[in-house]
Amino acid sequence: MTDLPSQNLASFDGANLVWREVGVGRPVLMFHGFFSDADTNWIRYGHADAVAARGFRVIMPDLRAHGTSAKPHDAAAYPPDVLASDGLALIAHLGLTDYDLVGYSLGARTAIRMIIMGATPRRSVISGMGYQGVTDTARRVDFFRRVLTHGGTFERGSPEFFAEAFLKSSGGDPKALVHILDTFVPSTDAELAAIDRPVLVLCGEEDRDNGSAEALAQALPNARYQAVPGNHMSAVAKPDLGMAIADFLAA
Repeated sequence: MTDLPSQNLASFDGANLVWREVGVGRPVLMFHGFFSDADTNWIRYGHADAVAARGFRVIMPDLRAHGTSAKPHDAAAYPPDVLASDGLALIAHLGLTDYDLVGYSLGARTAIRMIIMGATPRRSVISGMGYQGVTDTARRVDFFRRVLTHGGTFERGSPEFFAEAFLKSSGGDPKALVHILDTFVPSTDAELAAIDRPVLVLCGEEDRDNGSAEALAQALPNARYQAVPGNHMSAVAKPDLGMAIADFLAA
């Protein structure tokens, strides 16, 4: 785990949320993916430092049920769009009015939902996400529910096997994480078309886990698509991801 100091806030329902920061300058909130945390997604492979070096205050929360944030087992703690609501609570807590948003995979979907719910970032980077993953949120739910509820039963080398291995390596709590699956809210084409701020849709060139990133960029009126090396898992471990994020935000 990173040695960056952690900070805490009570979210809209009192749940404890933890975030870490690096750098000074323009604020940018960066949201990690499912089963992951801020350290794994942004800090370990240098992406946060790459963005901070371009003059940004990089704010990285651990999402609810992940990392060092609260991991309640009560389903009532996971209403629809809870992660977006947590993100908006963090923005309000920090008093941010001029900021950027970045998300990877689950974090990308969260960033989109935040904008639909009223967040007003100057620019956004939606990474590791495709059109189907935003508009058809049930598409991957069954897969992840199997991983979280049938651990130890998967054939070696299968997608479920690798997902479970990542879950174990990150220290994830299946009894908390399974409730996240019930919070997903699909975004409509009309909602996407209303996002008129500049967006970079950034995705591994071999990543089709959440559908077509190119189609997602086409559904957003002021977006462009960019590929980086890797698939859904390996792209995070390559410096190209952080450099692309930093270049777009600093433009």
